[in-house]
Amino acid sequence: MSMLKLHYIVPGDDFTRAGEASGDVKHKLKKLGYNPTAIRRVAIAMYEGEINMVIHAGGGEAFVEVDPEKVEIVLVDKGPGIADVSKAMQEGWSTAPDNVRSLGFGAGMGLPNMKKYSDEMTIDSVVGEGTTLKMIIYAQSTKL
Repeated sequence: MSMLKLHYIVPGDDFTRAGEASGDVKHKLKKLGYNPTAIRRVAIAMYEGEINMVIHAGGGEAFVEVDPEKVEIVLVDKGPGIADVSKAMQEGWSTAPDNVRSLGFGAGMGLPNMKKYSDEMTIDSVVGEGTTLKMIIYAQSTKL
C-alpha cells in the first residue's frame, strides 16, 4: 500500500451530510484491504469528529493520511473553540443546544468516543479561533 492523502470539507449545520467523509474513508480503506478492526475504529472516530464540527463549529475540514502502519486524521475548524477541554472529555458533558439534542445528537460522547477508538489523540483549541484535533489509529493495534 502506498501513502494515500485525502481532504474533505465538512459542511456546517447539515446533519444529512455529516458522515460522508468518514464513509468515504471507510470505503477506500476496505478497497485497500486494510485491517477491518482498524477500519471500524477509523470510521467511528472520524464520524464523531464530523458530527462535532457540524454541531459546534459550523463545519470544518478533515485531512486523512493512510499508510500501511496507520491512519492519521486531522480535523480543523474555525468554530468557537473548546473552553475547557478536560471537561469536554467527560462522558455526558455537552454544550449542544436543545434542537440538536432533539435530533438524537449532542449526548456528550463525541470526544470520549474519539479518544476511545483512536490510539493517539491531541486537541489544540483556542477560544474564539477554533480547534485542531489529531487522531492516529494504528493498523495492527490491539485496542478494541
